[in-house]
Amino acid sequence: MFRGGNTINLDAKGRMALPTRYRESLREECDGQLVLTIHRDGCLLMYPLPQWEELEHQLVRLPNQDKYTRNTVRMIMGYATEVEMDGSGRILIPPRLREFARLEKRVELLALGYRFEIWNKEAWDQGFENWQEDEVNEAEVPEPLAKVIL
Repeated sequence: MFRGGNTINLDAKGRMALPTRYRESLREECDGQLVLTIHRDGCLLMYPLPQWEELEHQLVRLPNQDKYTRNTVRMIMGYATEVEMDGSGRILIPPRLREFARLEKRVELLALGYRFEIWNKEAWDQGFENWQEDEVNEAEVPEPLAKVIL
């Protein structure tokens, strides 16, 4: 399980150095083989290859009669890109994925259990501010989330 967040700088070639605390686990778990794809919220998702393969198997088995499901699977799988962690613990984020998520110099990397999210730093900061300002009535919190956090 991965957890935590880090602000990271991309280099001029679009490479991102993964934090040292994740590197050994990623080398052991997937030999540095990762998959990047897009998320509807405007960030990138990054999976160790074994977790991606589990998700991929679930996605290809979904019924495709529903337009939303069909388009979502199309986008997630169509943008899926394998990347490899180099000897310095860096990955190269392809240009089309950097463009999608508006990744420039500073990015926010979130470790969320079995996957990571990569955000444009400014978009992440704005989302964080919005979340803090949201006034939520406890009755409006979805039941599965309420059981965990309330």
